[in-house]
Amino acid sequence: MARRYYNLPPLTTLAAFEAAARHLSFKNAAQELSVTPGAVSHQIKALEAELGVSLFRRVHRAVELTEEAEQLYETVASAFAKISQRLQSVRERNASDVVTVGSTSAVASLWLSQSVVRFWQEYPDITVNQVVVDRSFRSVPELDLYIRYGQETGGRFEQVELYRDCLVPVGNKDMADTLTGCSLAELARQRLIHLESEDRTWTSWRDWFQQLGYDGPIANGIRVNNYAIALQVAQDGAGLALGWQRLIRPLLKTRALIPIGPTVLSAPHRFHAVCPREDGISEGAKLLRDWLVKEVKSQTD
Repeated sequence: MARRYYNLPPLTTLAAFEAAARHLSFKNAAQELSVTPGAVSHQIKALEAELGVSLFRRVHRAVELTEEAEQLYETVASAFAKISQRLQSVRERNASDVVTVGSTSAVASLWLSQSVVRFWQEYPDITVNQVVVDRSFRSVPELDLYIRYGQETGGRFEQVELYRDCLVPVGNKDMADTLTGCSLAELARQRLIHLESEDRTWTSWRDWFQQLGYDGPIANGIRVNNYAIALQVAQDGAGLALGWQRLIRPLLKTRALIPIGPTVLSAPHRFHAVCPREDGISEGAKLLRDWLVKEVKSQTD
């Protein structure tokens, strides 16, 4: 039987595996690939049969990667990312330098967009495209770099620290006048605005209270899936948001939101600029990353 030139399994099986491993979900992988979950499952079984190993452990309503699959995913994802970047550079070789940066909607609207404008004013020949991603950044392979709270898992990324934020309850002026100086137990009884995100690294109200030594009951409050909405609800006086002081600095300066102290907690994680290793990052992306690091440092000093 004729051997394939690179001795690779069919690319459709590798594509299905990469998407399922990245999402840890056959259903979400199927949606991305515009096929049925059954088709993804069929491709995974075909790949497992060719390799002679199990790649996924089926658990309740989810899947987990086996040890062999973890190693395979790092290799396949890295290869796909390099192919994507090379194709993008081929598409754009006759255009000006283009960088695509990703962030959450909150980071984009409250900080990054203004920084990108300042970067463009200094480097007008570099075009910076922004992508808002309120889910795992690893599901958007066309990004040259992205801003992430916490660190990305896996060894194929370079992660440059930007800053550590501080967390404090915030509300409008009326709520601040009423609650400033109150105890943690009293704060916990207020209408809290809970952020529900796919990214579990974001600090929640419960995390905040526990870090400060309070383990009592916490009000259910209201729930939103977007931080910008949480901030708007807080400005409208409908509840208390967990404020990231540096991130929401523009709202604090205008007093649209007011810290309800005196309790402030340093965030458990830092914000990072995440990009491929040096051999996979474009000169434009490297310039933007280093410029952001320098700007953040100058604002801190």
